[in-house]
Amino acid sequence: MLFHTIPDILSYANEAYGADDAIRWKKSKNEIESRTYSELKNDTDSFANAIEKLGKKGQHIAVIGPSSYEWIVSYLAITESGSVAVPIDASLPAADICELLDRASVRMLIFDEARSDVAEAAAKSCHDINVYVSMNSTEHCPQVLSFKGLIDDNRGSYEPAVAEDALCTIMFTSGTTGKSKGVMLTQNNLAENATCLDMKIGPHTVILSVLPIHHAYCLSMDILKGISLGSVICINDSIMRMAKNIQLFTPDMILMVPLMIETFARKLEEVRAAGLPAEPVRKKMFGERLHTICSGGAYLNPDYVDLFAEFGITILQGYGMTECSPVISTNLSWDIRKNSVGKLMPNCEAKTVDGELFVRGTSVMQGYYKMPKETEETLSDGWLHTGDLGYVDEDGYIYLTGRKKI
Repeated sequence: MLFHTIPDILSYANEAYGADDAIRWKKSKNEIESRTYSELKNDTDSFANAIEKLGKKGQHIAVIGPSSYEWIVSYLAITESGSVAVPIDASLPAADICELLDRASVRMLIFDEARSDVAEAAAKSCHDINVYVSMNSTEHCPQVLSFKGLIDDNRGSYEPAVAEDALCTIMFTSGTTGKSKGVMLTQNNLAENATCLDMKIGPHTVILSVLPIHHAYCLSMDILKGISLGSVICINDSIMRMAKNIQLFTPDMILMVPLMIETFARKLEEVRAAGLPAEPVRKKMFGERLHTICSGGAYLNPDYVDLFAEFGITILQGYGMTECSPVISTNLSWDIRKNSVGKLMPNCEAKTVDGELFVRGTSVMQGYYKMPKETEETLSDGWLHTGDLGYVDEDGYIYLTGRKKI
C-alpha cells in the first residue's frame, strides 16, 4: 500500500496491527521488552502533543542516540506534529554535532544520556536551542525535561495535519566528499520511498535492525517500511553482540552493509572448505528463521549472492543515496541479477549523461539546506546527479561501473 505521509503510515499500522508487537528490544541479557502498534501510536501522539505544548510545532528538532524505542517515538512524533526532524550521528564529537545543530537551525534537542556531553556542549554554544529532552530521565529537571514525563503529562490522541510536500527531515550526509550537507526530505519523499515497492514481505516479519538509525537506509527501510508492513522491528543494541542477538530475536530479515556481509562470508567460506553440512551451520550463524539479507551502502561482491544461497540465505543488493530518500533500486527475491544493484524503484526513472547516472522521481530531495550552490550543482530540472557511473538496461536494472572523478 502506497503512503504519502509518515503519520498515515503509523495510523494504518495502528488500525491494521494494533495489538501486535511493533518494537522489541533487550531489557537485560536474555529478557526482551516490547511495545505493540497501539502503544507506539499512543506514545507518538502523546509526544506530539508535548511538542506542540512546548511551542515547538513546525520547528527543527534534533534527535541523537543509539537505536531505541524512545528514538523511534521521538522521530515519529516530530514528523507527526508537522515539525522537522534532524537525526544526528551519535558517533561524532560534540563540537562537530554542535556545528550541525546550528547549521540545521535546531531549536529543540532530544538526546540519549550516552551523549549527555552533546547537551552540555549545546547549552553553552547553541543559543537557539531552548528545550532539552532526555530519553532516559524519569523526572523533569530544571534544565532538562524527561521523555517519559512529557509522554505521561500529555496523554491523548493527536490529529496530524501535514502536507505531503512539507519538509519532514534534514539528514546530513557523511561528508566523505567534502563538507557534510543537510539533505531536505519531504513527507512524501520518505513515505513513498518506503512504501512504493511491494517486496512480497508479509505482516509480522521479524526484522533485526543493526544499522545506525540516523542513516536514511535504516530509517526508511527498517523503521518506516517495517511499520507499514506490520513487521516486528527488533533493536540490535550493539554490533559486538549482533551474533547473540540474532539467536535471541530469531529474525526473518536483516538489512546490512557489505562490510557486515563480508564478515559472515569469511566464516561461510571456512565452513564450505571444511565440508560441513549447510543447514546446521545456517541455524548456528543465522538462527532458525533468517532467510533474507538486504544489502546497501557500498559495493557488494556478487559472488556472495551465490555463497549465501548455498546456506539458504537470499541476498538482495540495492543502491541508493540520502538525496533519494534513499533507495533508488533493489534486487527482488523473484528476479535476482547478482551483477546489478537492482531494479529501479517504481517511483524512479534514470538516464545516463556522459556516463553518469541521473535519477528523477518522487523520492528526490528538495535540495541541501542553506546550500543553494551545492543544490544547483546536484539538481537540474528535477534530475539528481548521483556522481556514479553506470547504466540502466532494458528491464530497468541498474549496473554501476565506477565513480565520477571530481
